[in-house]
Amino acid sequence: MDRMKSQAAKNREVAKVLRRRGKDTAAKEMEDRADELEAGRVTDCTDAVSSLISWAFRP
Repeated sequence: MDRMKSQAAKNREVAKVLRRRGKDTAAKEMEDRADELEAGRVTDCTDAVSSLISWAFRP
């Protein structure tokens, strides 16, 4: 869950930069994605995928 909160914070920072550059639509998309990450509507599968890759490439 910490990865998702961290990514949400990064998305919000990127949204600020995009707004300064006049890219309001892209900024809104980044903010919406941050909201999804913070609300838990996104499933973090990083650990599961990492485990599968490690298993697939084991000696």
